[in-house]
Amino acid sequence: MDNEYSKTITDQTLREVVNHGSEEYPFQYYYEDIWDFDLHCIDWHWHPEVEFVFVEKGTAIIFIGSEIYTLHAGSGIFINTRVIHRFEAKESTIIPNIVFLPTLLAAHDSLIFRKYIKPVLDSSVECIILSSENKIQKEIIDVLVSVFSIQNSKKNSEIITVELIIRLWRIMFDNICLTDKENISEKSIQIRGRLQIMMHYIQRNYRYRITLDDIAQTVSMSKSSVLNIFKEYLHTSPVSYLINYRLRQATRLLSNTEDSIASIANETGFEDAGYFCRKFKNLFGMTPNEYRKKGQFLSE
Repeated sequence: MDNEYSKTITDQTLREVVNHGSEEYPFQYYYEDIWDFDLHCIDWHWHPEVEFVFVEKGTAIIFIGSEIYTLHAGSGIFINTRVIHRFEAKESTIIPNIVFLPTLLAAHDSLIFRKYIKPVLDSSVECIILSSENKIQKEIIDVLVSVFSIQNSKKNSEIITVELIIRLWRIMFDNICLTDKENISEKSIQIRGRLQIMMHYIQRNYRYRITLDDIAQTVSMSKSSVLNIFKEYLHTSPVSYLINYRLRQATRLLSNTEDSIASIANETGFEDAGYFCRKFKNLFGMTPNEYRKKGQFLSE
């Protein structure tokens, strides 16, 4: 019995595996409610495409790398290529958004790409918050909303979409401060790579007993350094990340199997079913049995 929540599907590096658009038209428009996603979040992921998001209703809590942004209705955000991010909401939060490869706007070997697109992609800008209270940012938001509205049109929607996005990109390019990625320390790049290695290790081995020492050994770092990395980039500890990942895997088993609670606890790495139930309720606000019944109700 599958529940009706959407899920964020990634590979071992947290790259989203969904195709956004097609090879000949690498653009996709989404009209999404964060609340409709599994556990009310669009979990950590990244993609080679850039993304523009508008908060139409509600409040979106957006994690971009090591930063957290709270965006209310009427605001938006640009997320650069290959930037790891996560969306959360505490209630229904509608976020129409577009995801596209920059080559939609110009060929990779063209003057336009080299002069106006590549500098943004290669900059240290991970994201740009768009506020309706700022005149220039409001102009970007207005163009973005126009892109959304044209998606329901069957006549010339592709060329009008590209025309609008080029306009949007020009406004953004003319008004942001760009810093070469070369100025970002090599150490910072290495740390992010090590974080992905540790997260991948946890995801592969969450069913087994894992200690902080085990996690630290995967990247040959001290336990204190590992704690600092998780705190800075994921705003949690390695152990908390492990427990939460186990609990998220448990929700899948609760929804898709009839296994006992004790069996699911054991299968997801919890040695004590009582501890599993307490942690589950702390995270999701309901017991495993209540979550299972809710899933059954939604699938009926």
